[in-house]
This record gives sequence, C-alpha cells and structure tokens, in this order.
Amino acid sequence: MEIELQEISDFLINIHPFDTLPQSIIERLIKSTTIRYIRRDTAFIDDTTTSDRLYLIRKGAVSLFSEDNKLLGKLGEGDICTAYCHLEKDVKFTIKVEEDTLVYTIECQAICNILREFPEQLSFLQKASNQRLKQKVYNMEDTNTLTPSLMKTPISDIMHYPVITAEQSINIREAAIIMSENNVSALIILDKKNVVGILTDKDITRRCIAKDMSTSASVEQIMTSNIVSAPATSNAFEVMMTMTRNQIRHLPIIDEQKLSGIISVTDFLRREGRNSVYVTNAIRKAESIKEIQEHCQVVPQLQLQSVQMGATAEHIGKIITAISTAATRRLLELAEEKLGPAPVPYTWVAAGSHARREQSSHSDQDNALIISDQMKPEDDQWFAALAKFVCDGLNQCGYVYCPGNVMATNPKWRQPVRKWTEYFSNWIKTPSPKALMYSSIFFDLRSLYGEEQLLTGVRKKMLKLSPKNDLFLAHLTYNATKLKPPLGFFRDFVLIHDGKHNDTLDLKHNGLAPIVDLARIYALSEGISEINTIERLKRVRGTRALSNEGADDLIDSLEFISDLRMKHQADQINIGVEVDNYMAPVEISKLERSHLKDTFKVIQTLQSYLEMRYKIG
Repeated sequence: MEIELQEISDFLINIHPFDTLPQSIIERLIKSTTIRYIRRDTAFIDDTTTSDRLYLIRKGAVSLFSEDNKLLGKLGEGDICTAYCHLEKDVKFTIKVEEDTLVYTIECQAICNILREFPEQLSFLQKASNQRLKQKVYNMEDTNTLTPSLMKTPISDIMHYPVITAEQSINIREAAIIMSENNVSALIILDKKNVVGILTDKDITRRCIAKDMSTSASVEQIMTSNIVSAPATSNAFEVMMTMTRNQIRHLPIIDEQKLSGIISVTDFLRREGRNSVYVTNAIRKAESIKEIQEHCQVVPQLQLQSVQMGATAEHIGKIITAISTAATRRLLELAEEKLGPAPVPYTWVAAGSHARREQSSHSDQDNALIISDQMKPEDDQWFAALAKFVCDGLNQCGYVYCPGNVMATNPKWRQPVRKWTEYFSNWIKTPSPKALMYSSIFFDLRSLYGEEQLLTGVRKKMLKLSPKNDLFLAHLTYNATKLKPPLGFFRDFVLIHDGKHNDTLDLKHNGLAPIVDLARIYALSEGISEINTIERLKRVRGTRALSNEGADDLIDSLEFISDLRMKHQADQINIGVEVDNYMAPVEISKLERSHLKDTFKVIQTLQSYLEMRYKIG
C-alpha cells in the first residue's frame, strides 16, 4: 500500500466505527476516499463538489451553524462530519472553516454501498453525534427493561387488596378490634367512599395509650389526615421513593380517585431485602449516632446492588440521597432531644448534590441554617451547638466535612432570613469572584427539616432578581464555562497528570459539573425554582434560554456520563478500593469512548452558545 494510502488506513482504524470493520472493507473505503486541503475562512464545500459526502477531519477545525447562526457543533482532528449524509434536504446550515484544515471525504452513496452488510456501522455514520448519543442512552434504558428491578415492577404486583377500611364515625377501641381481627397494622378511614385518613398501630400506641386517652374517643382524634398516596399507575420504585421521602410506613394506592390497594415497608422488605426503605426506616428509629452510622455503612453496597440491577444513575442518586436525608433528619431530632426545643423557628438546608438529589456514595456534606428573623444574638449559641452535633454526626456516618467549610458550623452559613436575603441580593447585584463561587453552591438549596417556608421566602425573592440581571448571568456564565470538557486541540481526551490520578478523566468536574452549571444558569435566567438538574432542563426546554434539542442533548449527556461514573464507582466498591470520580480511557471500550466524546462535544457546543449569548470574551 502506498504511503499516502497507508496514512489514511492508519487514521481510519483508530476511529469508531471504522475500527470495527475488516481490513478488506477499509481498503475499499480508502479507494473511494479523496483528500482536500481547505484554507481558513474559505468555503468548506467548493464548486466542484457534485454529491453529498462524508468528511473526516484529519487536521484543523470547523464549526457548524444553523440558518439563524446558532452554533450546532465544533469538529476537530478525528471527528466525522456527517451533516451532508444525515440532514434533511430542506435543513439549511453552514460550515465555517476556523483553521487551515485537511479532510478525507467519501461519497455518502459509496459508503452505503460498501457498508451494506454492516448496518450498525452504517447507522453510526448516518447520524449526528447528538443522535448517536440519544440512541446510546435509549439502548441503556432498553437494556434496563430486561432487569428485574423495582423500576419495572408495577405497584399492583406488590400492594395488598382489598384494603381493610372503616368509617370515621367509629371509636379507637372499635378500630383496634377491626385491625386485630384482620391482622393488619394500618386501617384506612373513610367518609362514605372518600379516604380521609389512615390509622396505624403506632398511632394507637403513641397518640392514645401513651397519652392516657380514652379508647371511646373518636378515631378522628388520633388518625393521620391529609395522607400521602400514590396513583395505581406508579411503579414500585416511585412508590418506594415517595415513602422514603415522607418517612412513612404505609401508603394507600389510588386508582381514578378510588382506593385500590395499600403497600407497607414490610412488602418492600419481602420483595427486595435490604433496600433504601429498610435503611431509612431503620435510621428513623435509631437512638444514637453510632446506630445511624451502622445503617449508613450499607450505602456503597446499595449503589453496587442498584448498578447490578440496572438502575439508572438518576434513580441511584435519589436512593442514596434519601438515605443521607434520613440520617440528617434523625441527627437533628437527636440534637433537639439533647439541646431542648429551638429558641425560634428554623430550617436545615442541604446544598449541592444533596439538594439536587444527585448524590453517589462518594459525597461530602454541604449544609446551612436559615433561621427566623425573630432570632436574638444569644440564640446563636443553641444553633451553633445544633450545627456541631449534626455536622460531626454526618462526618461519623461517612459524609465527610466540606473542604470549603460550607456547613452550618460556619457562622456565615447560620443566619436569619434577612441576612440570607441580603446574601442573594448582593451576589446577584455585585457578582464578584467569591459571590460567583457561592452562587454555584447556594442557588441549589433544599429544606430537609424544620420550617420550609423560610427557604421558600428567600428563594422567591432571589428568583425575582436573577432573570432581570444579565450582568450577573454573564458573570455566572463566564465562571461556569471556565470548566471545559476534557477535549484537546486535536479532539482527543485531555488527561490528568498529577501522580495519584495520572492519565485519567475527572468525570465529575469536567463532565457532570459543566452540565449542572449550564442547567442552573438556564433555570435562573427563567426564574425557575427546580434544583434537580434533569428537572431544570425539562422546565427550560423550549424557552428563550434553551431549545428543545439542546435540552434533550444535555439530558442525554448527563445520563450517559452519570451512568459511566456510577458503574466506575460500583466496580471500585466491588473490588474494595477507594471510590473516586477518575476514570482512565483505557477502561472504556472504543465505542464508549466515542460516545463520551459525543457528550463532551454537546457540552462544548452549548457552552459556546451561552458565551455568545452573554458576549463572553
């Protein structure tokens, strides 16, 4: 083979999907390949081009723009430009040559003819990078449907029916007799056919017997009203998460406003063994920090088990977050038992991945206290003691201290409502570097315990300011887009070289964090209160901030990188090594590396578009 043809061959066999083709097919493709050299700022397609062609960037860089001058993507060495082989004929776009560029081109029809017997490779070449990524994420979800997990189990397969019920006119003794005769621990209370409450054996013990109440009193006096329920269309995982978040043991299932069943913690235990419902329920009953710590030790194994069961990274994040939330709440209850009642109302808030419900088993703690404006200076002694008890307890349970000291033990993050309102107002109106750093943390807050309306009030005022302040959003964009995906000048991965994590990719800081940052900016620009990243992207989808396609591409990218990270950590848990976010490309197949590059290109493109919007640089 001539030297020039050998160079083309060497280039092709290192790019997916050509790396999966036999040498005979590679040679046929090379014979149909032409070489073009394109000067910077000249036309990408010359007048002599008479057919649609696939372009492989050998050297240089080009950018793809839509008809309305929206940046669609950037391509560099090793990238495949499929635009002329996959776009509809009525879709108009332009390609700008950013640098002197050398390309290999092959007629689209020739590729179709040569790869007729290789449909997977042909399909790959006929799709844009975001389409390939979407197909990969779809395939991941499709594979999960074969896995016997709670996400694929209808709640009807687990719930009990018919449900034991009673009218609200009965007294406590009559209710206890009904429960005893039917051997149930929960009784649904009805007003005619409408569900108005639930009575459990613990309600009778705690609210009646322990308080020396007469059993002839009406059941309404001790039942729980305004009960949480779930629709009959729910899957078992959704119901489990609802019970975990609300810390309840029994949940009615409603079908078209009619009671169709009931499910309890015990039902899940029989089905799944030691799952998050079991762990959170055990934490809720723990009497000491040591007990909570023992239950939290199972979190890595739950992550491993969930990955093996085929759960998505989104679902695993919710499972793990539910446990850390339960631990925090129980620690706060134990602290109040030790310190006595709070001098004024307050709410304990989580920040960062805990607030977004996106934790993994490798998470530190980020938290703060928002206190009523009734607070007096001497009250801080009580809140300081509360913060120390809880943060020390979380550290013992595996949620290590925040290295940046973003914790309620720091007096700066233990403030009344008026001070928090002042913080957010100053951060938005005067976006200094430190303010921008705090914005990336405290614009993601969730109330875990106490008076949630204290956070709600602060958030409402903040969301009125953020959409109106383009200067703040521009600074936030500048700060966020400094964290780039690890793709180098020649579109290969830029690896870390620091000894401990040598030749690895940081999936968290260079993969997930840029997407989280983008979603936050979009949400703040639209005044949207959601804090979970996927929910933010769904809410801004099709708004002025982000197109439908852009939102879908970012969601696909987030799911792919998150899934890769969760599996990487599960492998580390399985072999008993320290869990981290650093993954070596050699651990990933060529196809997976190709998909990972696609996700990084999506992030780069949307970062560039946001920079253009706010005129960064």
